[in-house]
Order: sequence, then structure tokens, then C-alpha cells
Amino acid sequence: MLKDQVTFRRVTAGVLLIVAPLLQAVAVLVDPGTWGDDREAVSFGANPALAQAQSALYHWSWMLMAVAVIGLVHLTRRKATWLGHVAGALAVIGYLQLSGLLLIDPVEWWLGRHNSPQEAQRILDEMLNLPGVIFGFQMPWMFFGFIGLPLLTAAVWRAGFVGWWVPAVVAAGYLGGFLVPYGPLTVPFWTAPVAALGWIGLKILRMGDDAWAAYYRVPVSPALESSSR
Repeated sequence: MLKDQVTFRRVTAGVLLIVAPLLQAVAVLVDPGTWGDDREAVSFGANPALAQAQSALYHWSWMLMAVAVIGLVHLTRRKATWLGHVAGALAVIGYLQLSGLLLIDPVEWWLGRHNSPQEAQRILDEMLNLPGVIFGFQMPWMFFGFIGLPLLTAAVWRAGFVGWWVPAVVAAGYLGGFLVPYGPLTVPFWTAPVAALGWIGLKILRMGDDAWAAYYRVPVSPALESSSR
């Protein structure tokens, strides 16, 4: 499979569209910050093992989603191409950037173990409010993934690959998650895209190599190009 560009890219895209959102759903379920104190310096310290597990799960979910996005862009080669390119670029940048932010989790856990909750939060705020951190790692890049992915699934819908419900569920899940404080209410929002993105992944895995390869542009031979002039 590694030597076959069509099979490898199709299977990779299909599998990652199932695995990546599933890892995020598991991460929000095991995250001590979902169920405990809304100050992560406290909730992480209460269960450091799960705190580290959720960081790793989020990290790999968002890294793998950045790769899966490239497969989704492939489905917009015939229609909604400009939207696919713009949304795909936003999603890739956003998810890679979100993954980098997760390195603050062990810092927050360590601060909570060695300081009072108030002092830990004060130190963390000083670190995160530095201009280089805000504009280099947070704003506005941290929102690109959760905006770009719903737009990209809308492009895939416009391309005719899936029904309208897929981008609707993805948008409701990821964008709706911003409307509630991070906690138990986040769980249903971030679990919903598992079904929608997983459905795209299953369709890609079932479509076969010929259908996937049909999205590539057929090269025109010099002879045919000359005869058409």
C-alpha cells in the first residue's frame, strides 16, 4: 500500500477522519478539567495521570486532523475548489497551532502542585499574556481549525460527496462548543462531529481506488492539445 499513491492517500484520509475526532471525544471525556474545578491548575493536580492522558489525546487528535484535512481538500477538486483550498489551509494551520498550545498543560499542572491555585493562575496569566504568546500562538490562529473544518465540510457537501447534515453537525459541534464554558456541556458538542466526520471517512474507505483517482485531473497529451487549437 505504501507504494500505491491512490490507495495510501485514500485509506489514510478515511482512517484519520474516523480516528482523529474520536480521539478528541475521548480526550474531553477523560479530561479532569471537564468534570472538576474550572481552574485547571487545581483539577489537573487532582488527577495528574488523566491530565497527561488528555493532553496526549488532544495533541494526536489535532495533529492527525491536520493530515486528514488534506484528504478532504482532495474531494473538492471538481467543485467548490476555492472554498476547499481556503478552508483547508485555515484548518491545517489551526489544528497544528492548537496542538502546540497543549504544552502549557504540564506547566499548569506543575504550577498547581507547587503553588496555591491563585498564585498558579497569576503566574500562568503572566506567561500567556505576553504579546509574543498571544499573537504568535493564540490569536487568531487558535480559532482557525474550528472555523476552517466546518467550512471545508461545507465545500465537500457542495462538491456532492455528502449530504447537508454533515457540515451542519460539524459546525454545531465545534462552533457550538464555544458557546458554553469548557466542562460537561462541551462533551455532547465535541462528540457530535465523530459521527459526521466518521461518515465521510467510511465513504472514502468504501469508494474504492478508481473513484478516488477519478478526482485527479486527466493530463492532456501535447498532440491532443495541438489538435484542439
